Amino acid sequence: MEDPTKPKSRLYHPYQDLKVPIQNLYNLPTSPEYLFHEEAQVQRRTWGQNLQYYTGIGYLSGAVIGGAKGSIEGIRAAEAGDTMKLRINRVLNSGGHMGRKYGNSLGVVGLIFAGLESGLIEFRDTDDLLNSVLAGLGTGVLYKAAGGLRSAAVAGAIGGIAAGLAVAGKQAAKRYVPI
Repeated sequence: MEDPTKPKSRLYHPYQDLKVPIQNLYNLPTSPEYLFHEEAQVQRRTWGQNLQYYTGIGYLSGAVIGGAKGSIEGIRAAEAGDTMKLRINRVLNSGGHMGRKYGNSLGVVGLIFAGLESGLIEFRDTDDLLNSVLAGLGTGVLYKAAGGLRSAAVAGAIGGIAAGLAVAGKQAAKRYVPI
């Protein structure tokens, strides 16, 4: 039911900060706009959006972390007789190499996690903390499966704990941090 005290639109003046004599006011709706009524009911991303989001976040964060780590290694690897051009080249090459390596690795982790989480949501027909924890656990196991049973079990435990902490932290932030 709609709240009768809430306005259905708001006035928008795009030139208010420019100090110009143009006085165009636009009447904008305050409610979210959806093409279909079913879209308004959905409170989460689709599996395709999840796939892109987690893969992109994983790749970007891995590239930044790897680039920083590689750049530091490139700075440390400088030798006494190197010219400035050679030092800069070493730092850039090392940063680019590690950035690609870490970015690709974390991108794959994000891809596996998104696929497992979306599959679990569809299979269990519910969206809760358990899906994320199981997806984190499965991601760790699948990612380190080639390293042996012990390595996969440790990675699965770390993935499940990390996913659980991330979701619990997100819920706590939603509840206790004012925006």
